[in-house]
Amino acid sequence: MRKEDCFYLGKIVRKHSFKGEVVIKLDTDEPELYIEMESVYVDFGNNLVPFFIEKSSLHKGNQLRVRFEDVNSEADADAILKSDIYLPLTLLPKLTGDQFYFHEIIGFKVVDRIFGEVGIIVKINETAAQPLFEIDREGKEIFIPMVDEFIKKVDRANKTIEVQTPEGLIELYLS
Repeated sequence: MRKEDCFYLGKIVRKHSFKGEVVIKLDTDEPELYIEMESVYVDFGNNLVPFFIEKSSLHKGNQLRVRFEDVNSEADADAILKSDIYLPLTLLPKLTGDQFYFHEIIGFKVVDRIFGEVGIIVKINETAAQPLFEIDREGKEIFIPMVDEFIKKVDRANKTIEVQTPEGLIELYLS
């Protein structure tokens, strides 16, 4: 399995017992969707390795307590600690309306209601306090905060996102 064909689900953040159980911090608003998983892919030495789940349960909000097959000791758990967890993109629940997954809008055109065509989304910048659309406009980078008030319409068919940004925001990047 290739990372390009998967989505990031979370990270193994700690051990839970001396028998190899681990806790995965899930990167989702709906952790209950992932209780019944049969397997996940663990990023192990830059390879995605399938790990099969014996049992799992929700643990403190968005955490999942997991017992993997063949992870039977504290040393086994140590070997996968801090590893990222992935699932195939085909398992993502479909979103409708103005909801979207970050990976699906790469390449979408951004159009501002006042400014007009802004450019193409090349990346979602998640290092700031809030995620930002990273937009390429003829070689210039423009950053627009991904806040609900700015996003007016997501048009999957035409691969466009309509926004309405505060006056002067886009021009800041063009001067």
